[in-house]
Amino acid sequence: MTAPASADWPPAPTTTARLVLRASEARDRAAFVALFSSEEVGTYKGGARPRAELEATMPAVPGQRPGFFVVTAEDEMIGAVTLDRREDGATELGYLFLPRVWGRGYATEACAAALAWCAAERPGDPVVVTIQTANTRSMRLAARLGFTEVKRFHEWGAEQWRGELTRRVPAG
Repeated sequence: MTAPASADWPPAPTTTARLVLRASEARDRAAFVALFSSEEVGTYKGGARPRAELEATMPAVPGQRPGFFVVTAEDEMIGAVTLDRREDGATELGYLFLPRVWGRGYATEACAAALAWCAAERPGDPVVVTIQTANTRSMRLAARLGFTEVKRFHEWGAEQWRGELTRRVPAG
C-alpha cells in the first residue's frame, strides 16, 4: 500500500555513518544561498541564481516541505536530498551538494539513506531520477544507487537521462 502524500513530516532525523538527514532549519539559510548561487552546482541545473536575488527572496527557513532533507556533516549543512511526488505517482530523487564536499561519497551515502526512508514510507512507489547526460558524476551516482535507464530525451536545452530504481519492498 502506498503511504499518503501527507505522511508525517518532518520525520525524525536519519543518521548514517557520517551524516544526518533532517528537516530544514533557519540556520541553514546561508548554506542554501551558497548552494543555489554556486556556478558549479548550477552547471547542469539551468545555471546559478544571483546571490542578491536569493538573499532577497529566500524564506527564513528554506526547504520546508515533505520529502526535502537537509544533509549535514559535523552539524553543518553540506547539501540537500529531495524525494518529490510526481503527478504519475512516482517519486523523483533529486540532490545538490556544495562543491567543497564533492568526491567524498556524501551524495551516495545521503541518497541511499533517503531512499531507505522512501522505501519504508512509500513502499511500492516507483522511484525515478532525471539527469543531464553531460553530468557524468551524477550518472555514476545513479548507477551506484541501482537506477537503470528508462529513456533519454531532449529538454531544457540538453539530453536528459531518466532512470528508475528497482528495489524490494520491505517486509511488514
